[in-house]
Amino acid sequence: MTDRANAVASPYAASDPPKASSKSSRAVTAAVVGNILEWFDFGTYAFLATVIAKVMFPTGDDFAAMLGTFGAFGLGFAARPLGAIIFGWLGDKKGRKWTLTFVMPLMAAATLFMALLPTYASIGIWAPILLVAARMLQGISVGGELGNAVAFLVEWAPPNKRGFYGSFQQCSTLGGMLLGSGAAALMTTLLSQQAMLDWGWRVPFIVGAIVIGPIGWIIRKRSEETPVYQSASDEAPKAKGRPPALLGLQACGLVIVWTVSLYVLLNYLPSFTTKYVGMNASTALWLNTAGLIMMTASIPFWGAASDRFGRKPIYTIGCIAFLVLPYPIFHLMLEYKSAAIVGAVQVLGGVIIGIFSGVGPAVLSELFPTKIRTTWMSIGYGIANAVFGGFAPMISIALIKATGSPLSPAYFVMLAAVLSTFTVFTIKETAHAPLQ
Repeated sequence: MTDRANAVASPYAASDPPKASSKSSRAVTAAVVGNILEWFDFGTYAFLATVIAKVMFPTGDDFAAMLGTFGAFGLGFAARPLGAIIFGWLGDKKGRKWTLTFVMPLMAAATLFMALLPTYASIGIWAPILLVAARMLQGISVGGELGNAVAFLVEWAPPNKRGFYGSFQQCSTLGGMLLGSGAAALMTTLLSQQAMLDWGWRVPFIVGAIVIGPIGWIIRKRSEETPVYQSASDEAPKAKGRPPALLGLQACGLVIVWTVSLYVLLNYLPSFTTKYVGMNASTALWLNTAGLIMMTASIPFWGAASDRFGRKPIYTIGCIAFLVLPYPIFHLMLEYKSAAIVGAVQVLGGVIIGIFSGVGPAVLSELFPTKIRTTWMSIGYGIANAVFGGFAPMISIALIKATGSPLSPAYFVMLAAVLSTFTVFTIKETAHAPLQ
């Protein structure tokens, strides 16, 4: 960066710190609230998968219906790299604020489309086809959300708090998923199974669509662009030492264990425990909600820890944990079929995944120079989520079918941990270095 860029790289370096701090607070609010609303809509689908499978696919083969439902879930993630490419480029070209404001109504429209879909009984094969289309529109929106939201927060952060500030993006992501899980749990608790099939599953999507557009758009419209982006606007993008594509590959490798563990141990586990542990849907969802609460609470702690001790040491702890823990925790759940054990697994898994969510936003942002940050960060993250995360529930189901063993998802998580552990050793420590 130039001297001019360094002078305004932090909002707290200005001559009027209180005013700068106020701008930073508004920026954090804009990113966090909008992200909560985005992920409420995107995440609710997973928690209502069992119901959606019954109304959007042919009856008679529960396995095929669940596979199709989670296949549509995965296709939503497959669309994320497209959104990442489009909106990541726009974030670098037109700014973080402009792009974050634009994606809000796109998610609202996609979610409303999903809420109003006719069932398989009404329109036959068109029901799952339209379901996939709605999920892909959601995926495009979310693909553009992450890179811009992370960059927005990290670039507004004081230099010694980038991990802490960046962690708010994942807190809000989990906050949205937590609201989705809680909404699904509440609906399944209050309504009969038939009412859920008839109309109850649509309610969370309708609420999300009505809230997400106006509230999220207004909050983000009132925020300001990051000083870091503004100062870099006239500079040619420069990646120090390594080409952008290689940095994007490193970002992808770091995210593999993060996304696989999240979507196996939290998103897929309610369906897993309902089928293989014998829990009722309401209990499974409430325990999942407890896991999400613990994960959300732990994220800022891990982000702040990485500011003090470095990104690599903290991230490595999470990778090693998922090298050794998945097999015993799945074995315990299947052996004892206890709600207490499932709850403990969800809480422990949430805390460990919180490591990646707390450290990941900062370490991914710090890999890239400002003028290519949202493009390549979004692409690396989006590809990892599309290939490994979005299809994680589907892969888990297919592995169980192929091997006949419900322990198969544990090996999937462990393999992901191997790949990410290798990647951690290839990156540089960036916690105490200035943004490029």
